[in-house]
Amino acid sequence: MLIGELAERSGTTTRMLRYYEQQGLLRARRSSNGYRSYDESELRVVEEIRALLASGFGLQEIPPFVACLRAGNASGDVCPDSVAVLRRKLAEVDAHLGQLSTLREQLRSQLTKAIESREEPCHRGCQ
Repeated sequence: MLIGELAERSGTTTRMLRYYEQQGLLRARRSSNGYRSYDESELRVVEEIRALLASGFGLQEIPPFVACLRAGNASGDVCPDSVAVLRRKLAEVDAHLGQLSTLREQLRSQLTKAIESREEPCHRGCQ
């Protein structure tokens, strides 16, 4: 299939597909007129890339998932390298959740103090 059809079927742009190809994530053959031609399997690769990006993965984290698909697996997350990336990403998310939880408690405490001090007479400029 040509790049326009792949873009349409995958819900992305030709520009993005070219970028994925430059990053080594997509494979295209060149016809004699220079047009890119993609195998049907590349549609699944683009879908995997887009799903991973939507889940917060960066392009540099995606190659193991693509390699897993290219190895003939129905899913890109069943290979050991993909599982390792998933574990790292989960650890990152857990760390962020811990930081956000701490921040939430700090904000809750600050808000409580602010509300309590509001009940005292307001000084100049206070609404």
